[in-house]
Amino acid sequence: MTSNIRLRPSVLAAREKLAEGREKLREQHDRGSPGIQVCAKLTDLLDTVLLELYHDALEDTAGDIESLIALAPYGGYGRRDVAPFSDVDLMLLHKPGSEAHIAPFVRRLTQDIVDSGLDLGFSLRTSSHACSLSLTDATVFTSLVECRYLAGSVQLFSRFMRKFRRLAIRRVQGLIARMEDSRGEEKRQHGDTIYLLKPNVKRSRGGLRDLQVVRWVGFARYGEAEPESLVRAGALDGEDRTKLRKAREFLLRLRNELHFHAGKSQDLLDRHEQVRIAELYEYKGDETKLPVERFMSDYIEHTSNVRYSVAHFVESAKTRRGIAPLLANLFSHQMEGDFRIGPGYIRATRAGLEKVKSNVTEVLRLMDLANHSGVRIEHTTWQAIRDSMMAAPSIEVPREAIDRFLSLLNQSGRLGSQLRRLHELRVLEKIIPPLAHARHLMQFNEYHRYTVDEHTIRAIGAATGFFTRDDTLGRAYRKIKKKWLLHLALLLHDLGKGFAEDHSEVGRRLSAETAEHLGLGERDTGILKFLVHRHLVMSHLAQWRDTNDDNVVIQFAVEVGSAETLQMLYVLTCADLAAVGPDVLNNWKLGLITQLYRRARARLAGDANLEAEDHFLRERRAEIARLADTTEATNKAWWDKQISALPRGFLVGPEPQEVVQQLGELQKLPRDAAVAWGRFLPDRKAVEYTIAGYEGTTSGIFHKLTGALTSNGLAILSAEIHTLAEDLVLDRFYVSDLRHSGEPPAERIDEVRETLVQALTIQAASPAFRKTWSSELDEAPDEGRLPTEVRIDNSTSEQFTIIDVFTHDQTGLLYTISRTIFELGLSVHGAKIGTHLDQVVDVFYVKDDRGKIKDEGRLAEIRQRLLDAISESENVPA
Repeated sequence: MTSNIRLRPSVLAAREKLAEGREKLREQHDRGSPGIQVCAKLTDLLDTVLLELYHDALEDTAGDIESLIALAPYGGYGRRDVAPFSDVDLMLLHKPGSEAHIAPFVRRLTQDIVDSGLDLGFSLRTSSHACSLSLTDATVFTSLVECRYLAGSVQLFSRFMRKFRRLAIRRVQGLIARMEDSRGEEKRQHGDTIYLLKPNVKRSRGGLRDLQVVRWVGFARYGEAEPESLVRAGALDGEDRTKLRKAREFLLRLRNELHFHAGKSQDLLDRHEQVRIAELYEYKGDETKLPVERFMSDYIEHTSNVRYSVAHFVESAKTRRGIAPLLANLFSHQMEGDFRIGPGYIRATRAGLEKVKSNVTEVLRLMDLANHSGVRIEHTTWQAIRDSMMAAPSIEVPREAIDRFLSLLNQSGRLGSQLRRLHELRVLEKIIPPLAHARHLMQFNEYHRYTVDEHTIRAIGAATGFFTRDDTLGRAYRKIKKKWLLHLALLLHDLGKGFAEDHSEVGRRLSAETAEHLGLGERDTGILKFLVHRHLVMSHLAQWRDTNDDNVVIQFAVEVGSAETLQMLYVLTCADLAAVGPDVLNNWKLGLITQLYRRARARLAGDANLEAEDHFLRERRAEIARLADTTEATNKAWWDKQISALPRGFLVGPEPQEVVQQLGELQKLPRDAAVAWGRFLPDRKAVEYTIAGYEGTTSGIFHKLTGALTSNGLAILSAEIHTLAEDLVLDRFYVSDLRHSGEPPAERIDEVRETLVQALTIQAASPAFRKTWSSELDEAPDEGRLPTEVRIDNSTSEQFTIIDVFTHDQTGLLYTISRTIFELGLSVHGAKIGTHLDQVVDVFYVKDDRGKIKDEGRLAEIRQRLLDAISESENVPA
């Protein structure tokens, strides 16, 4: 950093003025000044400082150069809504051929601005150069739209703006297309939905950037960027302008708060900031909503208004050219009496508008016509319906409307988008009243990415997307006859959230009320209530229980009751996971859920299917025996004993050739040795490590192996412990290698194999765990963390006690838990390990030397020891 001793007096004065000015603005902001006012005053402060630096540099420059240049702020600074720690973007226009003459001034000015502590974005351009760049680069064009004069030649700047405006209007179609592409890419990176739980207030959909789109498109189409001018020109609806103004004030004040609090540029509204700002803004909570949820509901309401109003404005600007509006009216025609359909739109007639404003049946009819014609609902009609629905606390939903709605739910094509449009119109909550409570409802945990209502609609979209899959999931969805019932269950499955009671229990009551409201029959009502009430059970069993255990499958199949319900629950489970966020329904989880589905389906289908499964297992043992006979194995009795004792999980997993190869290695294994294998599973994007040895090789096998894996940068997904004949134990771990994004190199797999063998055969100190730095998790607010909980399940398995651990992730956690289990005198016979961001669910199948633990005092001791161990490890410095 440049020393103060070497800085010019003008620069020192600028630094002092900026510091004092920012502090005053911070105080003004803290007193509740509107965001627009704070931004405008900050702009004035920057103008004052920059003009002083400009004139100081000008005085020290030889010759009269002011007629050759024009200093023009652009971007947010040009627009006068610059945030406290945003970049200062400046363009210096100059006459052609003046580069050498103005070079000393440019160097002096830019150096002084940077030395004053401002983050400078600077460009030096001629008028022609700036205009030509704007035609090919959307970022340059949108920046120049915000240009304003600050200093220098007024004539030079005015000529540039006239030329730029004429050029923009002539090239409007191409410019709008490039702006849409650029904005689309930005939204893909920062959030293409208003329903994100951690939005970027500037760049996510419905944020400040979309407000700016109105200015950019308005300038290109109409030669005007200011919303007030666009309203006067009839290009922007007055009501939309009011909503956009309110949203701008809300977002600018919010962005100012983020910047001032961070002391730097900060546009991400993360969970910690959401909680803090909700308290700062004095939002109140109750038993249904936290203060932060009410704050974020307001945020989403504003960004929702921005998203729709801006989309309508851009669409109108794209079609509003020449005689296009005239032709639209000329070629429109009446449809079903109350509607007119034209090129790209459908609207209600004056008489029809009165009907759709208060009649759900007519709205559904309009939606149906728009969908079949492939056109959008015209803005005035859309706005009238939405305003009317928002104003009416309740509207009668006649039988005809219910029948139309259920018919809509029975479709697969574009169902998600149609339901989203009904939801935006506020019509969906008139048909399904519990949706009103779920609107914009946050899910304040690290697992979900979207609000409850958005997650629900995305889940339906995910389910309909399964139609084209060529796998078990796709076939299951296509075979469902009552798709409307599945889609209705998806619409309801999370609407019980936001209440003190468990959301599945609330959901069961809501589904019963909805079924009565829609007039469903007794059987359909029963299926709907089950699907909503137990929508988590299949995912829970598949991910956290041993589905090779017949007892687990039988209990599940009995609870489900029918193949039809199972099919729906399978699809609902997968759609629910897919709608949580990108890549949540990965191949690994889909494989686990599908395995449970197939086994439960076999149970529900009767003896023939069970016999088929038994036949498969007999054939698999016979195939392994045949392959073993072709090897050099000499001890046939040993092989027969091993093959007959192979557990089901060992038979349905690896291929017979692999089983024979591993058993062959085990036959030659000394009693004090161990052997390990490793391979990458591309379909699951995981690495499988298998290690085997004799039961007496060492004590605490499981915790030593977990320590070896996790301390080497491997995240354990699940673990299987197989007890074979002759005291042989084979542990199989499925892991994600945190040091490699795809398939690890062969030497990495060999390194881990060697580490596993050493963990069992060499006396070693406790493993050391490297801290994985993640500020987002380390600084997560307590409101987003689950409390540590240890549950004991003694009913699911006949052989084992199941321990469920729910806690916040920390370095070496799995090793701490598994070592404590060992110290309690328990042996682990299976494990399911799960981590999503900072939340952990670890499941262990255990028993002691007498078998399953049944003594209540002993179970209480196990639970408390685990809670104490986790608590102690949290307090140990990393």
